[in-house]
Amino acid sequence: MPSPISMSYKLPIPGQVPVTVKMELPSHPTPNTPTLIIAHGASNDLNLPLLVRLATALAAGDHAIVVRFNFPYVERGATSPDSRNVLEDTMMAVYSHMLERPETGAAPVFVGGKSLGALTAAELVSRGPGQGGVAAAGLVLLGYPLHPPGRRNRPLLKALRHIDIPSLFFAGTQDPLCSPALLRPVLDSLIYRPDLYIIQGADHSLEPPDSSDHDRERVFGEVVEQVEAFILRTLGGWS
Repeated sequence: MPSPISMSYKLPIPGQVPVTVKMELPSHPTPNTPTLIIAHGASNDLNLPLLVRLATALAAGDHAIVVRFNFPYVERGATSPDSRNVLEDTMMAVYSHMLERPETGAAPVFVGGKSLGALTAAELVSRGPGQGGVAAAGLVLLGYPLHPPGRRNRPLLKALRHIDIPSLFFAGTQDPLCSPALLRPVLDSLIYRPDLYIIQGADHSLEPPDSSDHDRERVFGEVVEQVEAFILRTLGGWS
């Protein structure tokens, strides 16, 4: 399998510090190769191993151009995330930038994220292009933060209010922020019923606690396979 083409650069964000953007491109992309923009979680950055593995595998397999980026607080060296508005504005800036790039502007764009990034991506999809959100072909959520730890009676549903495109949710059976039993009925109520992939024994990181390298690679492989299949299924294949 050929290695993907990687590039990294700083993207200016109005009113914020520039953020790092990393792209993985197939060695021979076509005008129809879709783009996946994926946002990181609160306690990590664009180099989270799961996101790196997903990006390199999708690009190496000619399935997608994958775009990762940091939120401004990571660039500043802060530990507390930016405000919701800053997070959303940053992801919108990355999305708008990709629509203008020659490599990514003509093909379908998928968005997604890990935890905080998943919440941000879902909000932008629910808004839609008419209300300052995205016009995405699909949504990939790696560990949606459905509720605070130990507070299952306070689900975070606002960002899911208008998911009207194909979507793929990942959840671990031991996730303290997203009980699959509570997530299923929520997903069943959405406008466009999503796919749900449950990872046995995994926590919010989508890894089994105290997992070995072998266990981690197995789970990462499952995530890659599911996202590959979701993109192909959503677009009906491309050439």
